[in-house]
Amino acid sequence: MWPPPYNQAVRLLAAVALLVAVTGCKTTETRRTTQRTPVERPDPPVPVATSGQGLTFPLDPPSPTALRAVPAYARLSFRQPVFITHAPGDEGRVYVVEQPGTIVAFDNREDVKDVEVFLDIERQVRMRHSEEGLLGLAFDPDYERNGHLYVYYSGSSPRRTQLSRFTAPDRKKVDPSSELELLRVEQPYGNHNGGMIGFGPDRYLYVGIGDGGAAGDPLLAGQDLDTWLAKILRIDPSDGGGYTVPSDNPFVDRPGAKPEIWAYGLRNPWRFSFDRTKGTLWVGDVGQNALEEIDIVTRGGNYGWNAKEGTAGYARTQLVGEAIDPVIEYGRQEGVSITGGYVYRGTQLPGWRGAYFYGDFSTGTVWALVHDGEKVVRNEVVARVPQLSSFGEDAAGELYAVSLEGTIYRFDAPDDETRGAGFPTKLSQTGLFTDTAGLKPNPSLLAYDVTVPLWSDGASKSRWLALPEGGKIGFAEEGPWTLPVGTVTVKHFELPGQRLETRVMVHERYGWSGYTYRWDEAQTDAKLIGAPQSATVGGQRWEFPAGADCLRCHTSGYGEVMGIRTRQLSRETLADWNRKGLFDRDIGDVGALPKHPDASAPDGERARAYLDVNCAPCHHPGGPAPGSIDLRVTTAMNDTGLLAKTEDAIGLPDEQRVAPGKHESSAIWGRMSRRGTHQMPPLASTVVDDEAVALVARWIDGLSG
Repeated sequence: MWPPPYNQAVRLLAAVALLVAVTGCKTTETRRTTQRTPVERPDPPVPVATSGQGLTFPLDPPSPTALRAVPAYARLSFRQPVFITHAPGDEGRVYVVEQPGTIVAFDNREDVKDVEVFLDIERQVRMRHSEEGLLGLAFDPDYERNGHLYVYYSGSSPRRTQLSRFTAPDRKKVDPSSELELLRVEQPYGNHNGGMIGFGPDRYLYVGIGDGGAAGDPLLAGQDLDTWLAKILRIDPSDGGGYTVPSDNPFVDRPGAKPEIWAYGLRNPWRFSFDRTKGTLWVGDVGQNALEEIDIVTRGGNYGWNAKEGTAGYARTQLVGEAIDPVIEYGRQEGVSITGGYVYRGTQLPGWRGAYFYGDFSTGTVWALVHDGEKVVRNEVVARVPQLSSFGEDAAGELYAVSLEGTIYRFDAPDDETRGAGFPTKLSQTGLFTDTAGLKPNPSLLAYDVTVPLWSDGASKSRWLALPEGGKIGFAEEGPWTLPVGTVTVKHFELPGQRLETRVMVHERYGWSGYTYRWDEAQTDAKLIGAPQSATVGGQRWEFPAGADCLRCHTSGYGEVMGIRTRQLSRETLADWNRKGLFDRDIGDVGALPKHPDASAPDGERARAYLDVNCAPCHHPGGPAPGSIDLRVTTAMNDTGLLAKTEDAIGLPDEQRVAPGKHESSAIWGRMSRRGTHQMPPLASTVVDDEAVALVARWIDGLSG
């Protein structure tokens, strides 16, 4: 899961960080009040970033795809949203599920600025793992009459996922004391909880549950009909409470099988839906190491896990019945964590009616496929949505995409003005360099360096920042700075004698976007790439990320711009920028500000700084990596989640995430010191950082138990 369904081994591809993805440790949780403050959005900016300084990046860039995702409710922001839906008989409102344990409701209008807390069960929701929380919501088909709704959430003592019914007596707010438990499933691990629930056209409630967690299905739940794990269930909730099993469920009469099971062999079904017109059940099932898949699920169907991953073999587990292949699958070049969607049946995008929309949490890619009842006849990338946790529909069948960052998007066809806007496809067209072949930067670019560089397989890097005219940096002593719309950051990569790529981050009107320019053979210019590429350079493989891949590492929780912050910049740079008036205030004595340690500092300080820079962008509360690990340097060691046994072991003796005094038993060291399966960082690195591995080993050996 993402949160949604990251797997423990490769699902971390979304986390350019480092280590073991697992649960089981206590974390500090922040509880919020139900008071809401409308989000102040900036006025539409100038159409081109720092245009007065010669840069040519449009802030409303042309969509490279058929559709563009735009905020549906520009004045609202949500806390880790994972679903949006509507209630029967209430066409004018929509409901957003927030993972920490709340559901909010608001009028379905573009200019809406107020929300109401519809249900708050945050105190009883478990959130010790990034895949836990309040995950599912389904309104009773007779909600208008009975006020019943169903929620799926994580609970503690024991660790479990739970399906409960609540009642909203006045249809405006749920009475928390009305909870009636229908189903509880004890969870051996913190991940792969599934969490989607929904009523089918038969008016029965369908429940998606993952395989129980860790990696590779250690409980062999996928092919075991005597467990609810790794299944889709089908039940008939009753008005008086509880449920019955429909008599036509496929395993009602099979000895040793759970009668609730509708389909099985699913690793972690993250979001399913029924086609409003045809009733077909579409499921997105998150893969393990290689393949993500979309399935059309039918009565009694076996979808292969863990004997198969997609169409490929995975384990030697005996299949219980013939496995059904996915409708479509994709590999690691396209993404790492699938998000199932909907067959579009609305009216605002008439050319897309009947197409099934789905996406990937990590890359933000959104596809639309057309299925003729037997096979896929078309499948294409249609949009991008950052941290795509879910799709949803309103009462009219219009489609929405949910970003875990806090925004709900709708899809629009690009207008003529946007469609006609040019985007620089060569580095020489960007205005970043007055002499591209000579790599002479535009005078408006501010050069800077960082104290603790992100590991980039030994490449040397040059860095620049460009601010829009009159733009000010929102300074913070700790954590990310606020950079204005129109900001451009540049990072240039070289190996000895070889220019590799120049990566650009642009703060566009609706958020940050990344672009990669790969240098040509003549080393005089670089071309924008639209998909990940790789090449052998100087005897090592180099991975070129596409623009969408940038946001796997540049996460909103840590700060999309990772290196431009107080701890990373030299005191000279801070003082210079302060003298130039680039900050929103005078930052005072730069010598008193927090900073990362230099090479002369003790190993412990340097190791924590390395983990902060290389791992914390994904391993932080609410970040995309699973495991409830917080590697920010400001987090006390006892609160990092490192001093716990790993549930996704890599084969070390007496393995823990960090085993004080024993680096050889520490998964963090073991993962850093390898490339291939279980490597960390898992993304865009083929070379081990030997110095960092040795540093972390010395730090671990110096820890006391």
